[in-house]
Amino acid sequence: MHRNAISILLLSVAGLTALGVIMLFSTSAFAQESHGDIYFFVKRQVAWLGVATVGAMVAACIDTNWWKKTWWVFFAGAVVLLLLCFVSPFGQRINGSSRWLNLGPVTFQPSELAKVAALFFVAWWYDRYEKQVGKFLPGIVFPLMILGVLIVPILCEVDLGTSALVGVTALTVMFVGGAGLRWLTLMSVVGLAGAFALVSQIDERMGRVLAFMHPEKFRLGEGLQQWQALIAFGSGGLDGLGLGDGRQKFLYLPYAHTDFIFPMIGEELGLRLTLLTVFGYLLVCLCGIIVATNARDRFGMLLGFGCVMMISLQAVVNIAVTTSLMPNKGMPLPFISFGGSNLAICYFMIGILVNIYRHGNPLAENLAPAMRAIRSSCKL
Repeated sequence: MHRNAISILLLSVAGLTALGVIMLFSTSAFAQESHGDIYFFVKRQVAWLGVATVGAMVAACIDTNWWKKTWWVFFAGAVVLLLLCFVSPFGQRINGSSRWLNLGPVTFQPSELAKVAALFFVAWWYDRYEKQVGKFLPGIVFPLMILGVLIVPILCEVDLGTSALVGVTALTVMFVGGAGLRWLTLMSVVGLAGAFALVSQIDERMGRVLAFMHPEKFRLGEGLQQWQALIAFGSGGLDGLGLGDGRQKFLYLPYAHTDFIFPMIGEELGLRLTLLTVFGYLLVCLCGIIVATNARDRFGMLLGFGCVMMISLQAVVNIAVTTSLMPNKGMPLPFISFGGSNLAICYFMIGILVNIYRHGNPLAENLAPAMRAIRSSCKL
């Protein structure tokens, strides 16, 4: 299974990406931000896909030991970029959140880079202090305090979802790295209590929680997106209305091409393709874990597992939100939703998994043809 894991992983990512481009063709032409160009979002996504592919190839070629030595560069860079989001004219405030940097022709979310920086740090820490991670201070307190340097600016951007994603992923990597379960459980409870206290102080976020608890009452306000998403799933049924024939994209469902593209898959392509999409993410998760567990060293194993969890948890949150299983939280669906920053970082993490596989597979002669081509290109 290990010999085929990376091939299945790459095929799954390619399939999800292709589905994303197809759905953007169908949904993004009706977005208010299209500037009169029906292919505006498609062209930008394809351009970002080119950047993401290059980033994945770079990650696949650079040995993980280099990331291990230079983790602090990415960590410091992520912190600086996060702080620049609050500095004019670099920072750009959209929908009440300061999450974007204006880089001229493109905008970028530094919180996406912070995801990778957090993984580099946690993997390095639990590799270097392997014999001490079972203790409370070196295994829990110190790494969480350092991670707080990343998470606090993201919280100040009013991006609770990404903050929670980074925190939960870090805790899962810490668990795999050998941190004490009772301390992790305690930190999880404290984190949940803190998140609830923070949400209760922000009217917009609290409104989303109330809309989740009483969807029909708030269907025209905070619960509009999730209410319309359920209508989209119900309209699609088993077979779907047909590609391009969905109705929710006609401004009934806000952000149908980004955070709520999953209901559009259900409306236009039906339950079968919806379940196949979920199956694609399950394959990414399963094959990624297989690759990570066969890494050549502890750092590679922890980093690979973190990459898999970061992508998988993001997919779980998006699907849960769009199916009304969680309160609304703007988080893109990996490889499918429009969003260049997220696409580039997800591809970068896939490239890291490819690198881990290249150096961790003891049966090099059994590599798939695609992997042999990557190895040859890396030697040039």
